[in-house]
Amino acid sequence: MRAKIENQVVFIHSEDVPFYKKKGSVVRNSYFWALRSIAGRSPRERDWEYESEVWIALQRLLLSFAESGYLGLRETQLEFHPDDSIPPVLKPVSTWSSPDEFADEADADDMTEGWKSESLPY
Repeated sequence: MRAKIENQVVFIHSEDVPFYKKKGSVVRNSYFWALRSIAGRSPRERDWEYESEVWIALQRLLLSFAESGYLGLRETQLEFHPDDSIPPVLKPVSTWSSPDEFADEADADDMTEGWKSESLPY
């Protein structure tokens, strides 16, 4: 999940947050509600926000769902820009994305500061 940190808040890109499906997988729906329950803000079609006070909970939640084996790594790992510094508490569940991924998106002229504006419904 593409992520960035601004003012001690982790923002997870709106396209990458899990979505709720009424008749979807129990694991995926549980993942959606678990992530949403610790988010400071989780508006539709917007980035989800996690203040530094819940980063340890975010780390534990991502590790737990990753270890379950039901979700893919890209769904349970935070991907930061190569120039970003990853806080120690989030390092076990984070990686840096390839510079090419961010370069392609930086060309988009929208309000999401280099992120595509499309989003998945949930």
